[in-house]
Amino acid sequence: MIRIITRQPSGISFMTSFDVKKELKALAKPDKAKVLAGFFKTGSGQYGAGDKFLGITVPEQRQIARKYSQLPLGDVAMLLASHWHEERLTAALILVEKFQSGEEKDKREIFQFYLAHSKGINNWDLVDLTADKIVGAWLSQKGQLLLLDKLARSANLWERRIAVIATFAFIKQGDFGPTFKLAEKLLDDPHDLIHKAVGWMLREAGKRDEAALRKFLDAHVGQMPRTILRYAIEKLPLSLRQQYLKK
Repeated sequence: MIRIITRQPSGISFMTSFDVKKELKALAKPDKAKVLAGFFKTGSGQYGAGDKFLGITVPEQRQIARKYSQLPLGDVAMLLASHWHEERLTAALILVEKFQSGEEKDKREIFQFYLAHSKGINNWDLVDLTADKIVGAWLSQKGQLLLLDKLARSANLWERRIAVIATFAFIKQGDFGPTFKLAEKLLDDPHDLIHKAVGWMLREAGKRDEAALRKFLDAHVGQMPRTILRYAIEKLPLSLRQQYLKK
């Protein structure tokens, strides 16, 4: 059972999801919203089908997230349930602010809350800007890897991407095992957005340990989707990139 904080910290004027929505809508740019709707594939049958945009930049949303970092979790939940993309992203960024500034018990609560409301973390930017900073940060601290496997097996595209991006936190600590393990499991994933995420994390591991990446590539290049391979080898010397592409 996840405890929802409804009280406002003492000394802080009362904040609600309505206030966040009001500030975001004041920044709305209809022309930019149309561009974003196309960029995030919101057409029928596409991964972002039905998503709606206000047309607000990420830096603007980060600024609002910092301002409302003390927003009660009940109100964050309301934002994560919004049909507006930027309201959900700002909510997710608020969770990052809460996690990074919180005590141990707060971090646990935010981690659990994030997963319990993962239905609202439903586009690649929401995942990429938050998964490693909450899920990855918590699991790398606690060494709980079984949950990553469970998320990687999910039928939900975004939960699988959360699992992959969460391993970035391990990579930053010099631990590439979780990334390689999930990458191997997801080589036959049907979705291009998972291929891109896996390739990206492999590339990040390779930037820190080229030999470890090459060992993984040598073992799996024959079964690796082209997108994963191209992302993974992007920082390797040209001669090596050509060698792996020929394989």
